[in-house]
Amino acid sequence: MIPLTLAEVAHAVGGSTYDIPDPQALVTGPVVIDSRKVEPGGLFVAFAGEHVDGHDYAARAVQAGAVAVLAARRVDGVPAIVVDDVQAALGALAKHVVERLGATTVGLTGSVGKTSTKDLIAQLLQRLGPTVWPPGNLNNEIGLPLTALLVAEDTRHVVLEMGARGIGHISYLAALTPPRIGVVLNVGTAHIGEFGGREQIAQAKGELVEALPEAEAGGVAVLNADDPLVRAMASRTKARVVLFGEAEDADVQARDVRLNKRGQAVFTLVTPTGCSEVTLRLYGEHHVSNALAAAAVARELGMPVAEIATALSEAGTLSRWRMEVTERPDGVTVVNDAYNANPDSMRAALRALAAMGRGHRTWAVLGEMAELGGESLAEHDAVGRLAVRLNVSKLVAVGGPAAAWLQMGAYNEGSWGEESVHVSDAEAAIDLLRSELRPGDVVLVKASRSAGLERVAAALLDGAEGGVTA
Repeated sequence: MIPLTLAEVAHAVGGSTYDIPDPQALVTGPVVIDSRKVEPGGLFVAFAGEHVDGHDYAARAVQAGAVAVLAARRVDGVPAIVVDDVQAALGALAKHVVERLGATTVGLTGSVGKTSTKDLIAQLLQRLGPTVWPPGNLNNEIGLPLTALLVAEDTRHVVLEMGARGIGHISYLAALTPPRIGVVLNVGTAHIGEFGGREQIAQAKGELVEALPEAEAGGVAVLNADDPLVRAMASRTKARVVLFGEAEDADVQARDVRLNKRGQAVFTLVTPTGCSEVTLRLYGEHHVSNALAAAAVARELGMPVAEIATALSEAGTLSRWRMEVTERPDGVTVVNDAYNANPDSMRAALRALAAMGRGHRTWAVLGEMAELGGESLAEHDAVGRLAVRLNVSKLVAVGGPAAAWLQMGAYNEGSWGEESVHVSDAEAAIDLLRSELRPGDVVLVKASRSAGLERVAAALLDGAEGGVTA
């Protein structure tokens, strides 16, 4: 964080100071909510959760080097800034720091691909100057301000991922750290059970473009021209609109899209100021749209087209368990995409598996897609059927009723009933794969985070020293 005195912090969050011997003492280290991550000069934020109360760790945080604690109540002997609402205070501090810094803030949302696109944007903007972005997918009312508070005095760009589980969530996040550039990737079916429909999801995602400044003040809305619900958001913003996609009228386009033998996309990046060839290191055609969004942002911030193409071609995966591709010494390739899943990302991952596995046996180890509400049975059934249509050699459905629906969809679509199997848990999947995998096989592991299928990928790679990670 940029250095702030405790007095400045207290003023920014509207808090009262207690047991602080020197209000001019500087906070120079990171702002954290986990006392184990405190560094000298940092600020510890004490949240009172359902199972753990951060106030119980306040003294430990100060002993570890925290200058003070941001808290909802006093803790004896602990220097503290006390506020009525810790979450609101954390957001207020982030807003104060970002506005004082004056860096360009890029907000990003969408149903699928937020984290991968955030990583791409960050890698491009790093070439233009110091850039801050969230590790992983810190995209909620706590994670976003913590990310914003990572800025230093030389930070030029802040890239913030914005998630939503209801109407008003993105408006809240955008008010904390007002973006100048807003990117909307797509409107899919993630969390459809909570929203009630894609139109409601579009309403929530579009709150980002509503929060942008007017075009005259530098506001830019970067919208997916290939998604009708996103394209329609142009009418909801006063910012200048930049379209990306494969549509003919897109400002930033991909032409001649194809996959190489490794399943990586190759295309021509086309912009009003020139064209250049791109070969992504990421796997699957679905990353083309993500790359175009990143290209549009970089171009708005002054990066030449040739440099954008080079940066995209060199960019890799920064976040764990998202299409992590590792080839074991015995020739088995493991694709760990187990961080999360929804119907759109499942379909994209299966298509990537089919492309990567041409000429080889392919395995789709899939678990439940959570939060689909009344659409759950139909969506799981459809994914199971798609696996068969893509000629995936074997679908291994892992878990309870939702996994059974996956397997049943594949069974009903298949010709012999041998294209799929349902197993009870991750351990059963591991046993099956260990007994049946052979050199050259390609294995995709994917499910919602709650399914815990990263254990399957970890077990398949356990002891595979010498493997090559792409």
